[in-house]
Amino acid sequence: MNDSFSMLASDFEFLKESSEYECKLAGGRDGNGELPKDFWPTYSAMANTAGGIILLGLRELDGKFIAEGIKDVEKVKRELFNNANNKEKVSANLLTNECVAEIDVEGKTILWVNIFKASRKQRPVYLNNRPFGHTYRRLHEADQHCDDETVKRMLAEQVEDERDAQILKGYGLDDIDQDSLRVYRQLLRAEKPDHPFLEHDDQEFLRCLRAWRRDRENGDEGLTVAGLLMFGSWAAIQEAFPHYFVDYQERPEARTENRWVDRIFPDGTWSGNVFDFYRRVYRKLITDLKVPFAVKDGQRLGDSPVHIALREALVNTVVHADYTGRLSILVVKRPDMFGFRNPGGLRLPLSQILTGSESDCRNRIMHQMFLMIGLGERAGSGVPKIFSSWKSQHWAPPNLYEKEEPEQTLLELRMSDLLPADVVEQLRELLGDAFEELDTTGRLILATARMETVVNHARLMKICALHGHDLSLRLANMERDGLLASSGQARAKVYHLPGDIPVSPEDVFAPGPWPLSSGHTTLSSGHKALSSGHSPESSGQSGGSRDQEGCLLSPRLDAPLIDDLAQVSEALRSSLEALAVAPRTNRRISADEMSRTILAVCAERYLTLSTLSKLLDRNGDTLRKVHLAELVKRGALKLAFPATPTHEKQAYRAVHQYDDSEA
Repeated sequence: MNDSFSMLASDFEFLKESSEYECKLAGGRDGNGELPKDFWPTYSAMANTAGGIILLGLRELDGKFIAEGIKDVEKVKRELFNNANNKEKVSANLLTNECVAEIDVEGKTILWVNIFKASRKQRPVYLNNRPFGHTYRRLHEADQHCDDETVKRMLAEQVEDERDAQILKGYGLDDIDQDSLRVYRQLLRAEKPDHPFLEHDDQEFLRCLRAWRRDRENGDEGLTVAGLLMFGSWAAIQEAFPHYFVDYQERPEARTENRWVDRIFPDGTWSGNVFDFYRRVYRKLITDLKVPFAVKDGQRLGDSPVHIALREALVNTVVHADYTGRLSILVVKRPDMFGFRNPGGLRLPLSQILTGSESDCRNRIMHQMFLMIGLGERAGSGVPKIFSSWKSQHWAPPNLYEKEEPEQTLLELRMSDLLPADVVEQLRELLGDAFEELDTTGRLILATARMETVVNHARLMKICALHGHDLSLRLANMERDGLLASSGQARAKVYHLPGDIPVSPEDVFAPGPWPLSSGHTTLSSGHKALSSGHSPESSGQSGGSRDQEGCLLSPRLDAPLIDDLAQVSEALRSSLEALAVAPRTNRRISADEMSRTILAVCAERYLTLSTLSKLLDRNGDTLRKVHLAELVKRGALKLAFPATPTHEKQAYRAVHQYDDSEA
C-alpha cells in the first residue's frame, strides 16, 4: 500500500479540497454494485494527462465527499480488471493489484483506483478500439474529447522515437542556408579539428550528420526534418512547418505585459533556422551576467554554473520541441528570471527527468548535431545539470512543468533566493521547533504563504515537487497541525499563516475608520502571533480615501483599487480606455486578445468586476466566467479578496511573472 493511499485512508475528510480526485457512485441498477459507465472516459483522460485517483462508491456534494459504499465490491473489481484487459474496451491496461484497494469509511466500503500516466508508447489511451473520437484528456477537472490533431500527435509520438528523422519530399540542397552550414562547419572544426566529416562536400557532410538521408526500403532521398530545421532557409521551413516560429524577448521589468527592449524572431534579416536562433539567443542570454566567465582565443575556460544552465536550457528547448504544434518557441530574459517554452509535453515522467536516469529526446538527430560542437548533455543529464547549476548559486529551484492546452513545456529559472533570511527568522519566531522539524517542501509552503499573504493549491503546484493529490494531503496535515489556516471552501480554498486572515471586501469598502481587526490573533496552539506588515494604522483614516488619480487606497491591499471610473482622473480614464479599445470597438475579438487587454488594464491596479465590465463593454457575469476565472486559474490575475472569489465587489490585478501564453 503506497503513501498516498495511507494518507487518504487516514485523512478522508480532507478530500473535499482536492481537484485531483474523481469520485463516482458505483451502486448499479440493483444497488449492489456496478462499475459506472463514465469510469472509462475518466480512465482514458487521466492516463493521457497526469494520472489521478478514481474513488468508487462516493458522492460529491457541495465540494465534499460522502461515502455511499459498494455492497458487492468483488463484483466491481472483477468487472474493472476484465474490462481493463479487454482491447475492445480500452487500448491499454495500466492497472495492477497494487493500483486498486478497498477503504473502509464509516463502515462502508469504497474502492480506491490509482491511474498512472501512460507512457509515450502507450498513449493515446482510447476506448472502443477507435482512437479518433474516443480519446480523452483531463482539462480543467473535466474529461474532454481530444481533437483529431491531438490524437495524431500522440500516435506520431508513440511510433516515432526520432521525430526529426523523416525525409521531406521535394526538399534539397537549395533549401539550405549556406551561411548557417558554413558556421556549423567552423564550430565543428574548432571543437574537433581532425573530425573526418570535415573532409566531405556539403551533401556528404549533411548525410554524415543525418541531415540528409536515403530510405533503403523505398529509395526516397532528401533532407530530413532535422536538416531543414537546423540549417534551412526561412521560406523552406515555413512551407514544411506552417506553425514554426522562434521568438526571443528581452523585457526590462519583472512583469507579464508583452513589452520588450530587444527581440529576435524571423524577420527576413537572417535565416530563421534553429541553429542560428540558438547562436543569436545564447549571446543575448549571457550578456551582462554578473557571474565570472573566461574566454581565451574564442574558447570557453571554466564555464560558470549559470552559463552551463542557460546553454543547456536553450538546447533542451529547441531539441525537445514538437514543431508540428501550434505554439512558438519562446525565450524570455528579464531582470529577475529566464523563461523557456517549447511546444509539446514531456516525453518522460518528471521524476525520471529530474533524476536523469533516462533520456527520450524528441529530436535526437538535432540533439546529436549540438553535441558534436560541444553543446548539450548526453543521456538525460541535462536537466539535473540545470538544477545543480542553479542550486550552486543558492537561487530558488528551477520550475519545470507542463500545460495541456495547448500542449507545452515550460522552464523558469528565477534569480531569487530560495528562502529569504528575514522570512525564515520570522517563521522561526512564530513557529519555533515546529518550523525546524519541517522538510524543504513544508518550509517552502510556509515561506510562500508568508511572502504572498495567501496561497492556493494551484500556486503551490508551481513551486512544489509534489503530485497534486499529495500536495492536497500535505496542506491538510499542515492545517491540522496548526501550521496553516484556511479560508474559503472546496476549490476556492486559500491558505495563510495562522492569525493572518485574508483581506475581505468589508476591510476595504467599509465606511468610517479602517477596521482594527486585521486578523493577527494569537494562535490557539500557543505559538506567538506574527505581524504581517500590512496591518492598518488606527489613525481614523476613512475607507473612502483615494490617491491623486482617484483610486481607492487601503493599507490591506498591495496596490490601489479602481471601483468607479467616474471617480478617477480624466488622464487615467483615457489611458485605460485606450488600452481597452479593441473590445470596445469589436464585439468579436479573440479570447487571446481579450486576455491581453485584461492583463494590460489590470497591470498596475486592482479593478472591480463592475469597472472591468464597463471599461471592456462586456456583461459582467460572462466576463467573469469566460475570461477572468481562466486568467486567475492560470495565475495571470490575482484576486484582491481570495477568500471570497465570487464576491460582487471582487477586484483583479495582473501578476508580474513569466507569461507562457504570449507569442
